[in-house]
Amino acid sequence: MKGLFLVSATALAIAAASAHAADIQPAVVYDQAGKNDKSFNEGVFNGITKFTNDTGIQVREVEPKNEAQVKQGMERLAKRGYSPIIAVGFTMTNAVQEVAEKYPDVQFAIIDSVVDLPNVQSVLFKEHEGSFLVGALAAMASKTNAVGFVGGMDIPLIRKFECGYEQGAKFVSKDATVLANMTGSTPDAWSNPTKGTELAKSQFSRGVDVIFAAAGGTGLGVYQAAKDDGKLAIGVDSNQNHIQPGTMLTSMVKRVDLAAYNVYEQAQNGTWKPGITVLGLADGGVDWALDSNNQSLVSAAMKAQMDDIKAKIISGEISVHDYMSDNTCSY
Repeated sequence: MKGLFLVSATALAIAAASAHAADIQPAVVYDQAGKNDKSFNEGVFNGITKFTNDTGIQVREVEPKNEAQVKQGMERLAKRGYSPIIAVGFTMTNAVQEVAEKYPDVQFAIIDSVVDLPNVQSVLFKEHEGSFLVGALAAMASKTNAVGFVGGMDIPLIRKFECGYEQGAKFVSKDATVLANMTGSTPDAWSNPTKGTELAKSQFSRGVDVIFAAAGGTGLGVYQAAKDDGKLAIGVDSNQNHIQPGTMLTSMVKRVDLAAYNVYEQAQNGTWKPGITVLGLADGGVDWALDSNNQSLVSAAMKAQMDDIKAKIISGEISVHDYMSDNTCSY
């Protein structure tokens, strides 16, 4: 009887878990760059793909073509009972605020912004820590002691990347020159590879030989320019080392895939909570990428120095200034 009871209890637990899993109808609204941008959105898509592969639960995807479609798509999902709904990027802040207020029983998550509502989880990252790491590696690899940064939309978040990168470069070489350009002031700045190429070539003409692009799809133009000119580039968000092997020094990996996966997993197992979640180096939320595509560019000595710097950031021995704490790059 005891064995039968245990089997029955196990069966009931499995059935309950399955029923709970079936209750969630997850969805995502990508930003206008789309899920195939090879960067930020694609990182989220990778997390969603893993979740579906692990659980069998399909995620409803919306790819808006303009700003108006963001709110429309989000509201349509909420009305149809999808939950949780992930909003990809800070540009969706107002849409999440409005739609989440209207549908208080639906769980929402927004990446890279904060919406203070009881049914919204806000996921932030310590991009300055990861950017410090790749800035340090850029300075190690540079032969000219001049490194560059190309940002997408000129907003505090991207200044945060830039400032962390500058700190890392100057930690390794205090006399390093750091040149920086932003692509634009509208969302189009994320999808302008032609402009990315122009900015990169301009920096190369001024002595830069390594450029970190935190610019979404615009970065593809930077990487191509680096390949054409025999220089080095650094990817962002997802591991972009494979895009131009031998040209990509590394990528500043921002684990938006992990963030997306966690949101759905928490909803599935009943542990989802609203509020702010911040992921940094210590949490595996940001890092630098080393794989077969770039290992020939990173010597054993460089890797050892990177490991040391990473450990010191995690321990607090190295303090990386967060631009968004005071909107300055003072350090």
